[in-house]
Amino acid sequence: MALTDPYYAVIEAGGTKFNCAVVTPGRDIMAEIRIPTTTPEETLAKTVAFFQQQRDAGHAFTQMGIASFGPLDLNPASATYGYITKTPKPDWSHTNLAGHLAAQLACEVTIDTDVNGAALGEYRWGAAQDTNVEVYVTVGTGVGGGVVINGKPLHGLVHPEIGHMLVQPPAGIQGVCPFHQNCVEGLASGTALGKIWSQPSDTFADDHPGWDGLSEVLGDMCHNLMVTLSAEKIILGGGVMQKHGLVEKVIAAARGKLNDYIVMPEGISLEDIICLPGLDTRSGLFGALALLDS
Repeated sequence: MALTDPYYAVIEAGGTKFNCAVVTPGRDIMAEIRIPTTTPEETLAKTVAFFQQQRDAGHAFTQMGIASFGPLDLNPASATYGYITKTPKPDWSHTNLAGHLAAQLACEVTIDTDVNGAALGEYRWGAAQDTNVEVYVTVGTGVGGGVVINGKPLHGLVHPEIGHMLVQPPAGIQGVCPFHQNCVEGLASGTALGKIWSQPSDTFADDHPGWDGLSEVLGDMCHNLMVTLSAEKIILGGGVMQKHGLVEKVIAAARGKLNDYIVMPEGISLEDIICLPGLDTRSGLFGALALLDS
């Protein structure tokens, strides 16, 4: 559908915070708030209150886009469509996210994963424009990946769970995911790094060995994405990836894993494929808007 209304409600619903905003079709942000992700009851009540305040201020909307952490039920025919399903986030399993906000705010809600939304935002306005196959991976509290193929988010059976791809762990390290012993999320997320090294990753020194291990894990992941999806862009977002120089270390690790197997088109290098977001930290928020125009 085309974006023809003056205002739209958008949410980037993360495991740490809900970024909520009212935006125009041209991506002008009229109002914005960050709400800590606590319990569903508290978080959603504050979310509803924010959007009701915006309507009272003259920012009327009839449509909302939500790019949310998951897993999600994205089958429109399902009785639990728009629910967060089985998640390690305490208290949030089986939460009727889309339905609750649609009912409370009397609006039409379109929902997808936070990373599918971010991938779509990057495809529409960011670093993945003019691509046929794009992957967006966020490396933050958790690790998630969204895929856009020919301008459409990939769903399939459920939706991609790239964070739970199994990879080779760094020597002497064991993943901490409660579901899988050595998946990307259990080895490379900010939460995992904090547990593995007994200190938050944002306190790591530049020469901390955790960066090398992280780069190897993400290099494995990028290798797998390239040989399975033939990705033209692998965009690495999230708080952990804001570490200066980290994306270059991941590219070097991926290059070693690929071992010159993939013959690149003329003028294309791995540095062109594996990159940071073009929308900086707004990929998910603007991705929620892009969901309304997909």
